[in-house]
Amino acid sequence: MNDTFRLTTRRAEGDLALAALAGDLDLTTAPALRAEALDLIGRGHRHLVLDLEAVSFCDSSGFNALVAIWRCAQEADGTLSLAAVSGRLARLLNITGLDTLLPAYPTAAAALAAHHRGGEAGAT
Repeated sequence: MNDTFRLTTRRAEGDLALAALAGDLDLTTAPALRAEALDLIGRGHRHLVLDLEAVSFCDSSGFNALVAIWRCAQEADGTLSLAAVSGRLARLLNITGLDTLLPAYPTAAAALAAHHRGGEAGAT
């Protein structure tokens, strides 16, 4: 991973993991995000919440990495939820229709609460 991006697992218990991303999510960093997220899924944390609050930039490579992670979570009978999504990324999710597959919440706490309720109610 380079200095402009970091993924920190804040919580990993049972089949749920919460990871915080920070920095730029782009062509050079997207492969590391994908690899680390797939590692979490491979270790049994098939439900992922990615907190994007500290992501300063996301290009199409980063967007594609999120879609690839979602697909892998689905294959493991899991889910991917996003928290604190920037306006630009939220708009891209909406335009592509992926906001129906990748629920976005205002905070990581809200995403975790929705997971524990067993649904996606309250997604924004």
